[in-house]
Amino acid sequence: MVQDMTGRTKKNVQDDGAVREPIRLTYHRKGDYLFPDLTIEEEQVEIRKYGMLRKRFLRVHRRGLYQSMLLTGRLDSHLEGVDQAAEERMGTLMERLLESHPAPDKEEDQMGWAAHMAGLVSMAEETILEELVYS
Repeated sequence: MVQDMTGRTKKNVQDDGAVREPIRLTYHRKGDYLFPDLTIEEEQVEIRKYGMLRKRFLRVHRRGLYQSMLLTGRLDSHLEGVDQAAEERMGTLMERLLESHPAPDKEEDQMGWAAHMAGLVSMAEETILEELVYS
């Protein structure tokens, strides 16, 4: 119920016919100004490498999308999803790359094995960055 200018109470009915309660805000005083007590309801999640790269990409190159996701509280969950998808994709790509490009024996040639694996990781990471992070 909402009071109109004459003091009468009436229902708060929206265009779609739904009855909604008005939003009640609380304020805090800072000097001569009143500021609304607004918070974004979002649980803290751990954002790792690919999530951080995605966040930087959005902040620099897709400012509107970044601000929208930040203000609606969807940014952290999006970054967590990108991070999980990137980790899963990395595992899949590494398996496929090892099948198509077998690594030398680690016992016989440790430096060759390390260089080969570093090359495969670079190839997989390049694909992940292109497909998931910078798109």
